[in-house]
Amino acid sequence: MKERFSLRTVRKKIIMISKIAGIALMLSYLISTRLPLEKDISFLLWVIFVILLIMLIDYLLGRFISDPIDNICEMAHRAAELDFSLPCTIASKDEFGELADNLNKMSENLQEALEKLEKANIRLEKDVLRERKLLRERKELTDHLSHEMKTPIGVIRAYAEGIQDETDGEKRQKFTEVIISETERMSTLIETLLDLSALENGAVSLVPERFDFVEFVETIAGRLLIDMPDTDFALQYELPEHKVFVYTDKQRMEQVIDNLIINAKKNVLPKGILRLSLTEQDNMLHFSIYNQGASIPPEKLPKIWEKFYRDKNVKYNGSGLGLAIVAQILSMQNLEYGAENLTDGARFFFSIPIIS
Repeated sequence: MKERFSLRTVRKKIIMISKIAGIALMLSYLISTRLPLEKDISFLLWVIFVILLIMLIDYLLGRFISDPIDNICEMAHRAAELDFSLPCTIASKDEFGELADNLNKMSENLQEALEKLEKANIRLEKDVLRERKLLRERKELTDHLSHEMKTPIGVIRAYAEGIQDETDGEKRQKFTEVIISETERMSTLIETLLDLSALENGAVSLVPERFDFVEFVETIAGRLLIDMPDTDFALQYELPEHKVFVYTDKQRMEQVIDNLIINAKKNVLPKGILRLSLTEQDNMLHFSIYNQGASIPPEKLPKIWEKFYRDKNVKYNGSGLGLAIVAQILSMQNLEYGAENLTDGARFFFSIPIIS
């Protein structure tokens, strides 16, 4: 019985409205003709009733048909503009309600598809940018490597030709030593470059461990500064007299300290001061190394951490990779680092958290 008299379709609603309107119209006419009133008054009352009936039918048709159609058209227009912010709000259980539910589901699916497409586009753009960056870095790497190899290869070739023409055994031995030295220089350059590339590309990961950083720095400083003969600078250092523990990759941090000390040694003035210090502040351990000598031009301070950067005014020949390795290792650990000019020299520094 419930299904028989159900009004879940627009067609049934229209038929029901038309039937009710017809019955009401007929009854009103019959009643108006039977009332003990004058014909004009009865006709006027019947006309008023008809007008009210028409207004009621118009309201019902608007509620059941016009309003849902307007709602659906409005949503379709928003969907055409890819605006899915407002769903279709038709609560009826007829065809319009079913159509509204389907439109809402379609909008949700379209919005989800568009979001996925947007994310895919963002990933694609990042991949393209990363690929372009890799190609640019690869070209720069090839260009730099080609430039760096020219000098040692030229030296090796010249001395190899010299060995062929030279009959003096002592000179031949010296030529051989030069060739070996240049070969080792090329090998070191390639190994360093490969190591840096592996760090940059994420091919290697850090292996942190807990250790005493004071003893660690003392050992490296002893190897590179104190135990070296023919040092032409005055060494000053300030280290805590107690153990200070950190949690980091010991092998990689040794590369950092090595390169910073080597850089300071190469830039310190003859008879100048080289000062190494470790200080504690706010649960952080601050490493600093200062060399008395020429300052770094302010506009070049950000560039000193780049691969193959070398100051043309510096007299020594390095690979230009040492500070780039320092920057890469410290950046991988989100450690603060930097360089600054002091009154008569330059200072390099970084900070690392202290652990118990």
